[in-house]
Amino acid sequence: MTHDDLEAIWLTLKLAATTTCLLLLLATPLAWWLAAKDSWHRKVVSALVALPLILPPSVLGYYLLLLLGPDGAVGRLTSLLHLGMLPFTFRGLVAGSVLFSLPFAVQPIQSAFEAIGKRPLEVAATLRANAWDRFLSVALPLARPGFFTATILAFAHTVGEFGVVLMLGGNIQGETRVVSVAIYNHAEAMEYGAANLLAGGMVLFSFAVLLMLYLAGGRFWKVAR
Repeated sequence: MTHDDLEAIWLTLKLAATTTCLLLLLATPLAWWLAAKDSWHRKVVSALVALPLILPPSVLGYYLLLLLGPDGAVGRLTSLLHLGMLPFTFRGLVAGSVLFSLPFAVQPIQSAFEAIGKRPLEVAATLRANAWDRFLSVALPLARPGFFTATILAFAHTVGEFGVVLMLGGNIQGETRVVSVAIYNHAEAMEYGAANLLAGGMVLFSFAVLLMLYLAGGRFWKVAR
């Protein structure tokens, strides 16, 4: 395995860890709102959140490239704030990964909040716990299985990205070249030994993630019940 491959692995893990942390911060209040609301607004927001599940990654990456580019609304804003352009940078990869993996974080947490039901929160309210206390002391602890699942899925999904990162980040060594792009490069150059090594590692990683999810996730739900 070359130095470039090791650098791609490190960049992929860094991207996945950063994206997962940001997703948990963003997905938690969003999932709580979706679990508590029952209106047409919720259906619209739920559809928008789930859109990356069926939208081709290249399409999402293309529109993100336009939006974050110099002529896009976000691109003009970042230029005005002297933050620079996001496309073809690690920060741009993070922005695209957060959007692309959003449903993998929101939906498990939302399901966990919905599974709690109203009764535990009503009991806490009778004990004079305010809304913030009920959320921190009751909802979050009972929703642990959802957070576990969201963390694993968001991290693994970010590791396996290709279309979005290639469209938005390109193929810059040490800056935007992640493992999936490195595999593509090796295959295109007919370096099948190196491609097999990285691809095999991805297969083992994916299997380990799913196995962990089924084993530990099942125990989490048993404890929660």
